[in-house]
Amino acid sequence: MSNSEKPVVSRRAVLGGAAAVAVLGAGLAPARAAHADGATPRLDRSAPRPLDWESVDAVASRLDRDLVALRRDIHRHPETAGTERRTAAVVARRLRAAGLDVRTGVGGHGVVGVLTGARPGRTVAYRADMDAVPPDEQFGGGSQPAHLCGHDVHTTVGVGVAEVLARLRNRLTGSVVFVFQPAEEALAGAAAMLDADVFAQAQPVEIHALHCGPFPVGQFVVTPGSGLPGQDRGVVTLTGPDAMARAHRLAAEINALGTVSPPSTPADLERLVADIQTPDGPLAEFVFMGAQAPDPEGPAEVRISYRCWPEHRYTEVREDVRRLAGTYGGASVSFPNDPFPAMHCPEREGRALQRYLHRTVGRARVGTLHAPVPFNGEDFALFLDRLPGTYTFLGVRAPGTGIETSAPHFGTFDPDERAIGYGVRAMAGWLAERTRG
Repeated sequence: MSNSEKPVVSRRAVLGGAAAVAVLGAGLAPARAAHADGATPRLDRSAPRPLDWESVDAVASRLDRDLVALRRDIHRHPETAGTERRTAAVVARRLRAAGLDVRTGVGGHGVVGVLTGARPGRTVAYRADMDAVPPDEQFGGGSQPAHLCGHDVHTTVGVGVAEVLARLRNRLTGSVVFVFQPAEEALAGAAAMLDADVFAQAQPVEIHALHCGPFPVGQFVVTPGSGLPGQDRGVVTLTGPDAMARAHRLAAEINALGTVSPPSTPADLERLVADIQTPDGPLAEFVFMGAQAPDPEGPAEVRISYRCWPEHRYTEVREDVRRLAGTYGGASVSFPNDPFPAMHCPEREGRALQRYLHRTVGRARVGTLHAPVPFNGEDFALFLDRLPGTYTFLGVRAPGTGIETSAPHFGTFDPDERAIGYGVRAMAGWLAERTRG
């Protein structure tokens, strides 16, 4: 998940692995001993009945410990947007070992794996992003790339879902296309994969994704009818002998158009999490504005980057910027490109996933996003522009920890690794259900 502005929060280095997790314990699935058997993936030879939760859980339980190890391996080798060579190679190797038809180098370092079930049915897709957060996008100021957005968890969940369903292939209806995407943090990978004909091998009818979120581990937050904002960028150039001073004043006026500010304390984060789950709450409409005053050594330019919701407000904000700039003599305004699109999650598919999770993990573990996080964008928006689907937040906050440990891009981000098992079970079952139609 990409961020554009940085709040000030104290940094606690937690770039190593979290505590070992061998079983899921009480909650989403029955607690079972989890052992990495290391065996070649094999088909379930039992009666060809449809996949059910118990079958998925039984297979996933044998993979839990190995998947935690996979996440820690990816975590130790963070690769930023466009450099995900090692991560892509690890993913491709695991998918091939599971028996998937694998294509690499898709839109950069993207990996696509197709799993075909034993019986005819629908084709659905699942996307996971692979890149790490660069230093300048880390809240609190990091000096090295790091997996502080949870993409190591996303990638691991995607691999786990593929391995679970591959072991149950003779009971799987239809096909699943697994899309491992590079360059999400740069909002570039989805477009590159689509340009490279990511679905050349199999054309899905819908696509699904998970993203880590600051919710209790084992909780899922669905997004029917909601999503995440896009992003618009522009520049105002001033001329004249006092251009620099006027540019600084204009930047302050443009920033005053914003209606929300980035969180700077854990209490702010707690309030944000409550607000995005409140119907018709304070974030139902917003402008998150970032206008940068010019560098003293550079031209008298005000560079603008902002997000808003609903998306139609881009027109209003641009008009407001032009109006303010017009009060400064000799100012020129440029918005060179269309805004990057917002991610809009379809209502129908989101409600279907909500009902599925109610049946399987229980209503108490399912929340609903009613407003976007103002400070984050997602290029999964481009996939949802092509196909219906879902985008769901996977809770990664460990019991008894501060919310800053589960907020993406924060230096204190330290997800509870049990989230991997929860995500694998939920998404494997959900995809198997969607392939049946």
